[in-house]
Amino acid sequence: MGETRDNDAYEEELLDYEEEEEKAPDSVTAKVNGEAAKKGYVGIHSSGFRDFLLKPELLRAIVDSGFEHPSEVQHECIPQAILGMDVICQAKSGMGKTAVFVLSSLQQIEPSPGQVIALVLCHTRELAYQICHEFERFSTYLPDIKVAVFYGGVNIKVHKDLLKNECPHIVVGTPGRILALARDKDLSLKNVRHFILDECDKMLESLDMRRDVQEIFKMTPHDKQVMMFSATLSKEIRPVCKKFMQDPMEIYVDDEAKLTLHGLVQHYIKLSELEKNRKLNDLLDALDFNQVVIFVKSVNRAAELNKLLVECNFPSICIHSGMSQEERLTRYKGFKEGHKRILVATDLVGRGIDIERVNIVINYDMPDSADTYLHRVGRAGRFGTKGLAITFVSSASDSDVLNQVQERFEVDIKELPEQIDTSTYMPS
Repeated sequence: MGETRDNDAYEEELLDYEEEEEKAPDSVTAKVNGEAAKKGYVGIHSSGFRDFLLKPELLRAIVDSGFEHPSEVQHECIPQAILGMDVICQAKSGMGKTAVFVLSSLQQIEPSPGQVIALVLCHTRELAYQICHEFERFSTYLPDIKVAVFYGGVNIKVHKDLLKNECPHIVVGTPGRILALARDKDLSLKNVRHFILDECDKMLESLDMRRDVQEIFKMTPHDKQVMMFSATLSKEIRPVCKKFMQDPMEIYVDDEAKLTLHGLVQHYIKLSELEKNRKLNDLLDALDFNQVVIFVKSVNRAAELNKLLVECNFPSICIHSGMSQEERLTRYKGFKEGHKRILVATDLVGRGIDIERVNIVINYDMPDSADTYLHRVGRAGRFGTKGLAITFVSSASDSDVLNQVQERFEVDIKELPEQIDTSTYMPS
């Protein structure tokens, strides 16, 4: 049954023709299901994922995921990526970059037993875990494809056993652990056809991580597809990215003003360090929110602030790098599933982490740069939904960063008004 319905929908989409060129000669028109249609005008306006000619199993998973239309970046990238082209892509947070490489890899992979065909590297364990989850989500109807995630903080023997007994076709991981497994010959990279870096600037700017990435890269075949993604790609790092590629398709949001998120309301509050806790308390009482992320600058501050919020009976939880990997993941999953509504975090979760219900971000401590600001506030208002970002400004250096943000992204951040209209930041 399902297939007939899909085909009907497909036919309908195909009949979404352009109605110009009235004077086209008869030879240009052809009969399709009794309708006059012009060749070459197949569904120009139908912007669904069907246009990418993806496997039916992927289309089913996309429907299950609730995706209706591809975002701008998916429209630009997916058609090229599924043809195996190298891609370097910068686009703002929350625009579905992950789905670009997940869908285009799954589209191309023909699984062979015992062969790792796609390798995805990213800079934090949480992000690796999340990317692995996205692969699992979109491969629901491709049961032959196995995915695994490898990062430090887990006994390496567990990973070695998994590779020996149930070798995955897609491996997601952090560079340190992937390199250790490859050096010990437990992870064979000789069949890799797709090499992907997410938040690539973060990995290539740090020289230690770049060295690891280069060493892993050299263990993969010369002939493969390379894709790199980030929300922030400085002019300096682009040539470094391109060294890994052959004539890549480049998609940059060169106008940095386009990087700020349309549905996001942004405000700041000037106050002293001592006033922050009281103000935060008042905000959490006054604002409507589904979930909120509060960013602080250090592990100690995350732990202390979380303790304070819990004592004040707020449903708060914290995540920072001082915890064991297991604890971090358990808390991350708990927050993602909505068991707690407030997350206090360091910049560990400032990039790439995607939690649908978050609609408010509070910068309790000002981020160190305009880039970090963009990544943090990108946790709210993802996929063009509404969101609110509030930043505490308590020093001259805080004001400097705020000014950089406003200049670079051409955004006018105003002081938080006494009353804020809930409908401006709460999804209706």
